[in-house]
Amino acid sequence: MAIEIEWLSGRGVAAPKGFRVGAARAGIKTQGLDVALLLADEGATCAAVFTTSQVKAAPVLVSAEHLSAGHARAVVVNAGNANCCTGEAGKQNARRMCELAAQKIGLTAPEVLVCSTGIIGHPLPMDKIENALAALELNASDEEAARAFMTTDLVPKFIAARAEIGGQTVTVGGQCKGVGMIGPNMAPLSVPHATMLAFLTTDARVEAPRLQALLERAVARSFNSVTVDGDMSTNDTAILLASGASQVEISDDNEGQFLDLLGAVCRELAKKIARDGEGATRLVQIEVAGTATEADARTIALSIANSPLVKTAIFGRDPNWGRIAMAAGKAGVAFDAAKLSFSLGEVPLFENGEPLPFDLATAERQLANENVFIRLQLGEGDADWTAWTCDFSYEYVKINAEYHT
Repeated sequence: MAIEIEWLSGRGVAAPKGFRVGAARAGIKTQGLDVALLLADEGATCAAVFTTSQVKAAPVLVSAEHLSAGHARAVVVNAGNANCCTGEAGKQNARRMCELAAQKIGLTAPEVLVCSTGIIGHPLPMDKIENALAALELNASDEEAARAFMTTDLVPKFIAARAEIGGQTVTVGGQCKGVGMIGPNMAPLSVPHATMLAFLTTDARVEAPRLQALLERAVARSFNSVTVDGDMSTNDTAILLASGASQVEISDDNEGQFLDLLGAVCRELAKKIARDGEGATRLVQIEVAGTATEADARTIALSIANSPLVKTAIFGRDPNWGRIAMAAGKAGVAFDAAKLSFSLGEVPLFENGEPLPFDLATAERQLANENVFIRLQLGEGDADWTAWTCDFSYEYVKINAEYHT
C-alpha cells in the first residue's frame, strides 16, 4: 500500500521522537560550528554503511567496531579534519572522541559512533575537540547541527518527513554533507578532505538486522547513486538510528511502507548533495530504463553522471548528445545500440539507434534549467535506475586547486 508522505519544513534529525542534537565551535575550521553530537535519549538500534575504499579513515574503523553490538545511541562528528592516514594515533584520537562524547551524555564509549570530515593527513587537535564537547549543549536546532559538519558545502542539508504506517505516525529525519570527492560506494564493514556523511533518525521500532537491511536498500538508490566527481572518499559513512519512541514496530507486513519513507528522505538528501556540488550550477537527474538488470541500469547511469564531457557540456548549455551516447557505450554493459533511445528533458534526441531532428534553442533551454533531466531507454528488459550529478564549472577546478592552501 502506498503511503502519503508529509515533509516537515525546517526539520532534520531531531524531528523524530527521542532525539536531541548539539553543536559547538572547536576552532578546527577557520569559522563557524565544527563539532556536533546526536543522541537517542532512551536507547536505539543502529545500522551503518561505510566507504569501501581500501584507505579507510580512523573514525570509519572505530565506528565499525562499535557498530557490531547494533545498539549505538549517539554520533559525534567534527569538520575541518578527516583524521585519515594518521596511523595508530588517529585511531586513538577517534576512540578518545567517543570517550569524551560518552562522558558528556552518560554513556559508554562503545555506544558512540564517530565521524570526521576535512583535510587528510593531519592529526586531530584533540584539545580543541575536548573543549568544544565540554561546552556543547544538546539544544541545537536541526540547521545548526547540519552546519556543524559542513566543509566546502555552501548550504546545510537537512530534511524530515512523516507518514502513517499502521494507523500511527512514523517520522524519519536526516542531515548530510558533501559537495566534492563525492562518488560513494558504501557497504557494511565487517573489519574492525570532503566526504559524504549522512545521519538518519527514525522513531520507529526496528530490530537491528532489519534496520541494517533497510538502510542498505535505501542507500543503494540514493547516496550510492549520487556523484559529483566520481571520487570515493576515505570517510564516507551513513548511519541510521531507530529510537522506537513512536511505538510503531516495523515488521514484514509494513517494512515496505517504512522503506518508502526512508528512501524518500535519503533521495532528497542525495539530490541536495548533487545540487550543492563544488562549483555546480545545475542538478542533473539521469534516468536509465529498459535494461536487463538494475546493476546494468546503475552502471550506465553513473557512467553518464561521471563523464566530464557530459558534465561540461551541461555547464556550457551545449546539447552535444553524442557525449551521452559515448558515456552509455563505454559503461561496459552489453546492449544493442540499434535499440537505444534518449532525450534531454522533453526533447527527444535519439531513437532506436538513429538521431532525431530537434530545435537547438529548445534543447539549450532545457540545459538552462536549474534541474536537467537525461532519460535513456535501452529496450533490453524492464529494469531501471536513477542517478544524480551536477555540471562541471570553472569554479570546481578553482575550489579543488586551492583546497589545501
